Amino acid sequence: MSEHADVVIAGARCAGSATAAALARRGVKVIAVDPARFPSTTVSTHLLFASGVAELAKAGALERIEKIGAPKLSRAFVGGPGHAATGSYTPVDGIDYGLCVRRTALDAALVDTARAAGAEVREGHRVVDLLWEGGRAVGVKVSERGGREYEIRANLVVGADGRRSTVARLVGAEQPRLSHANGRACYYAYYEDPREEWRTTAAMWLTGRELGNAFPCDGGLSLVLLMPPAERAADFRGDLEAEFTRTVGLVPGLAKRLEGCTRATKIVSSATHPSFFRTSAGPGWALVGDAGHFKDPVTAQGIRDAVKFGRLLGERVAGVVDDAAALDEATAAWERSRDRQCLIMYHWTNLLGRGDGLAYVQIELLRGLTEGPQGVRRILEVYSRIRDPRETLAMGGMVKAVARALRDNPGARLSVLKATGEALREMAGHHDEAKRLLHPAL
Repeated sequence: MSEHADVVIAGARCAGSATAAALARRGVKVIAVDPARFPSTTVSTHLLFASGVAELAKAGALERIEKIGAPKLSRAFVGGPGHAATGSYTPVDGIDYGLCVRRTALDAALVDTARAAGAEVREGHRVVDLLWEGGRAVGVKVSERGGREYEIRANLVVGADGRRSTVARLVGAEQPRLSHANGRACYYAYYEDPREEWRTTAAMWLTGRELGNAFPCDGGLSLVLLMPPAERAADFRGDLEAEFTRTVGLVPGLAKRLEGCTRATKIVSSATHPSFFRTSAGPGWALVGDAGHFKDPVTAQGIRDAVKFGRLLGERVAGVVDDAAALDEATAAWERSRDRQCLIMYHWTNLLGRGDGLAYVQIELLRGLTEGPQGVRRILEVYSRIRDPRETLAMGGMVKAVARALRDNPGARLSVLKATGEALREMAGHHDEAKRLLHPAL
């Protein structure tokens, strides 16, 4: 015997809950299943800029999330050798602050939002296979923790199950249409943080090739995120705690910021996390969040995009779940829209995420971009997706940044020149990548 729903969703975190809530509010019968039992954490750097907070509001979750108690991050700081700049946000839908909420509480609040909207969320249940009829996905096989297996038949199967998506594998979309290796690894931990003067500021330091961040979050803690060059992952495999501490010291601004703070948790690591676009819509199925598209965490766009495009998928298909042809047309249109909206930020993120000699150019570029009273605000507008990131890569500014990087880092000149040449070739190839992604039939 099979159960029936209009839509079944594999995964109930950011993308899955946002999709479920949008559908349920429109009268669609939706069941979301997730192997976790909430509250439950997951590997995530979880900073949200103003546009990401605005997406939480549109999803109907912001009031719940603000009750968790994370401080409103109304200021941003960018630092490097001989450089420090702070600024505030241009409001997005009236929101002029960011948030950094630990995933344990954030995801539980999103699940509660989906349930309050009328969606059914089953915890401890995992999608293990799909049901097919005539080449069309018509439901899922689910395994409940403890061993029971059952089927849910549905008009639409949504994979919201992350980068290692089971649904993506089962529909044959696991191989990306476009991909890019990460240039930096990620290592983070939470610190008890008594520094009240920093409590409303998200801060980033770029020193040499090292990138360090400190983001105040809920529970009186701050997320301390190190993003060393990817090849340095071998250093961390030797002695994780010692290398984490040593790397903090390689970023003097971050080390000073953490004076008086105490690490309160274990260190979480991610050494390999390539960016990608997957085919994300097909007969009776769609992929949302990291299951369909993933950007390097260096620009902190993942949660924002998961919530936004999950909600937009739900809104687009809610009225056509009973019409297979119209449903497939709607999911295909949704995928095209997502790709158009995300591609430029994807390219910019990959350039910013390089941990090679281009890092010396990046800090000089940031120095130039953040000069003046509105400098940091302009950068925040890029992170908040209200300014085209290509404006930050104007040739005049790039030439000056490269010249300063060569002048101030004589020992790294060959590395700077090599990386700059590679980056320019990469930028020249963006048009072809866009054509391949947005117009695959051409």
